[in-house]
Amino acid sequence: MQNLPTALATHLSQEVTTLAHCWSIKRKDGVTLYFTSHDFNVVVDGHTYKAADSMSVSAVSSQAGLTVDNLEFEGMLSSAAITEEDILSGRYDHAEITIFMVNYADPAMGKLHLKTGWLGEVTIQGGQFVAEMRGLTARLQQVIGEVYTSGCRATLGDARCKVNLASYTFTGSVTATEAAYAFKDSTKAQANGYFADGVVKFTSGANNGLSMEVRDFSAGRFSLFLPMPNSIALGDSFTVSAGCDKQFDTCIARFSNALNFRGEPHVPGTDKVLETSATRSL
Repeated sequence: MQNLPTALATHLSQEVTTLAHCWSIKRKDGVTLYFTSHDFNVVVDGHTYKAADSMSVSAVSSQAGLTVDNLEFEGMLSSAAITEEDILSGRYDHAEITIFMVNYADPAMGKLHLKTGWLGEVTIQGGQFVAEMRGLTARLQQVIGEVYTSGCRATLGDARCKVNLASYTFTGSVTATEAAYAFKDSTKAQANGYFADGVVKFTSGANNGLSMEVRDFSAGRFSLFLPMPNSIALGDSFTVSAGCDKQFDTCIARFSNALNFRGEPHVPGTDKVLETSATRSL
């Protein structure tokens, strides 16, 4: 149980209360937004929680034990707060969120903490954004440990992989556009598939600072997994890193990194085991 400030506990015991929900959303890029369910802005601990008439939060409930507690946020897109561009670019995915209640007539009474967690994937449905909040117990459902896999379990360039991505990162500019998810750079002469599963990051233009995974690369043409939130224009500059399909042959041929391969390509798979069992039964 949390210890409530004496003044707030006294206020909660009254028949009539003046309470409001407040919540902060801290994105991965460091930007923090503050909202309140009250009709007017509320200042708490030096931060102004803005009235969010177009936003709503589902009922906040907690259960005993390790059951995962989830709730949802819904709201209309607002250019002054949460924009469609920010949502589509993933800036709110997995953002840290904190929810509490205060006496809006006297915020100095203290806070009643309700929930801390992270936003799941944020989507847009009919002009509204919908985001699921995952509580702290959601972390307990993550799989701990590893299993045998034929593909590599490391991420290209991380501490286990040890590949220096700087040696496999290239700059370029758009020489032809097809759609928000495909463009060409005629100067790129790498082999087909070289950038597949890599990451392209735009360094100028309407998508400056935004990144997207590459689905396929062929003859200078980049196909992205998802469309960029803004139009890709001729001359837009970008950086792109080589991709890795997690296969042992690719690790050897493209990166010369077999010693750090984090998979078991030579362990017999299920088909081989069943085949051996069938042979023995005969």
